[in-house]
Amino acid sequence: MDSQHVPAALRVAFVAGVAPGKWFRRWEERFPETALQSQLVDDGRQLDALRAGEVDLAFVRLPVDREGLHLIPLYEELPVVVAPKGHEIQAFDEVPFAEIEDELFEYDGGPSERLDLVEGGAGLAILPMSVVRHLNRPELRYRPVVGVPGYEVGLAWLRENESDAVQEFVGIVRGRSANSSRQTSVQREEQEAARQRRSDRAAAQSAAAKARNEASRVGRKTGAGKAGTGNSRGARSSGKSAGAKGRHPGAGRRRPR
Repeated sequence: MDSQHVPAALRVAFVAGVAPGKWFRRWEERFPETALQSQLVDDGRQLDALRAGEVDLAFVRLPVDREGLHLIPLYEELPVVVAPKGHEIQAFDEVPFAEIEDELFEYDGGPSERLDLVEGGAGLAILPMSVVRHLNRPELRYRPVVGVPGYEVGLAWLRENESDAVQEFVGIVRGRSANSSRQTSVQREEQEAARQRRSDRAAAQSAAAKARNEASRVGRKTGAGKAGTGNSRGARSSGKSAGAKGRHPGAGRRRPR
């Protein structure tokens, strides 16, 4: 990024289970002059920090309200059913949704609170496997559940925020190389190079035009000088001829008496 467009820091939020480390490392390699500040947020607040202007981008778990947002889906997470240790799900490699549907409970809170309820005997819960692994409850067990859609993770940012830093980070997440022509920094460099080429070309054309004008001016001056010299010589020559022609043989001599 151009030094005039480098922010002090890029702020990124992410929900539990998302592992953005590889993208953070690529950012630090490409833009060491711009710090990357990250923060973990609950699923229930994943858009609050973004809409409040506390962060520039957020890795969110879909579905979310997309109003006023740019959002790109990234990947899908495996759903698992979570049960207390000793539950019969442990006997299976994967569990059909129909087999555990009646044991599920409704709860709108965050994943940590949901696991608290499972551990307390409230019932079973279905969560992304990455979240369950992240929270790591020794008293709970989980198995993949089939018959339900996976959880999708995406990257979101406000439509009104089109800063160079945001576009660079989006490019990194999309897998663009540092030299990709779609990266904002590369586009800016190409635009600057094109402007410089135009400026150099205009300067060269101006210098060539001045040189031609100077050569023409000198040529006109030299030509005028030569013409004046020729006329003077001609005049002197003409005068002598005229004087010679005005005399006749014997003119000015006295005749003898």
